Amino acid sequence: MDPSHVALIDISWPNSAFEKYSCDSDIKFGVRIDEFSKIIKRAEKSESVEINISEDSMLRVSIGKNKKYKMRLIESSVSDTPLPKITYDSKIALSSARLDKILGDIEVVSDYLSIKTTSKNVEFSGKGDSGEAVINLEKDTEELEEISVTQESTGTYSLEYLNPIVKAVGGTAGSIICEFSSAKPLRIEFKVTNIGRIHFYLAPRVES
Repeated sequence: MDPSHVALIDISWPNSAFEKYSCDSDIKFGVRIDEFSKIIKRAEKSESVEINISEDSMLRVSIGKNKKYKMRLIESSVSDTPLPKITYDSKIALSSARLDKILGDIEVVSDYLSIKTTSKNVEFSGKGDSGEAVINLEKDTEELEEISVTQESTGTYSLEYLNPIVKAVGGTAGSIICEFSSAKPLRIEFKVTNIGRIHFYLAPRVES
């Protein structure tokens, strides 16, 4: 969870997703995401990455044949965060590329994305000082792969949080599932082919 408690990410990666996986016992450790990301980005697509925990509380990362890094582990000051248990009223499925384009179209005029569902369509919109934008996807069309609504819902969410996760993960996910209810967090599920899944939760904007 981010420090402001606005966004939460839950990643599930089975051992079958790795070329080699070995773990003798359950282990919990923390790393600084910004530093870890810098190291992982040094890997080329053709290079393998090996990660292991040493006895001296260091994270060892080997990239390819000749790059080796050591990172000091940190103790997280945050206790285990329980995942939200929510029964959602609206569920939609669409391609990650389509959602990425929608977010870009809305960002032209607004910092926030509003989503509204009925049994027949989903409406994405945004409004700002420069104007407003509305994108409507109808049921039973190629653009909207699935829509299920038990109760019409409306929610507004920050593009500052949505854009980075969709751009970072969407390209590997193909289709994604969005679930939400009025005044409740948005949940986006990314299923990464043959690897695992990622759940991203984002709190709604609260009007003051």
